[in-house]
Amino acid sequence: MALSVTPARAEVVGEVGVDWMGNDIIVDAMTDPKVRGVTCHVTYFDRGVLDRLKNGNWFEDPSNNSIACRQTGPIEIDDIELSKEGEEVFKQGMSLIWKKLVVNRIYDKPNNTLVYLIHSRQIVDGSAKMAISTVPLFNQNVVWKNGPPK
Repeated sequence: MALSVTPARAEVVGEVGVDWMGNDIIVDAMTDPKVRGVTCHVTYFDRGVLDRLKNGNWFEDPSNNSIACRQTGPIEIDDIELSKEGEEVFKQGMSLIWKKLVVNRIYDKPNNTLVYLIHSRQIVDGSAKMAISTVPLFNQNVVWKNGPPK
């Protein structure tokens, strides 16, 4: 049986110009399709046309990104991946083909916490630039679709 994975939705909520070359920092609000009541704000760098013309590397944005996740409503958790690798919940292209911005969710069972990891994935070389944000579930009225993990 094939499982369909609904990717997280992201909506641009901010766009800050950082220089005269047209470079911007974009702020997206991302909702996790399997964890209602949590919103992650993701930032990334969007190079302007002048910067692309001046510096070359026309088809790629830098791997500078950050993430902050918070409870924004009652938390309801569907059937999530509980392994140490977690589950990819968001992916967005940062180049024509080679580089992707990725957000993974990991459940830290001993600390009853959701961990969101943002990083970039490149075909040739991985990227050491990453950031995490956590949403503690301790003392929260969390509804688990299939009951809390044992």
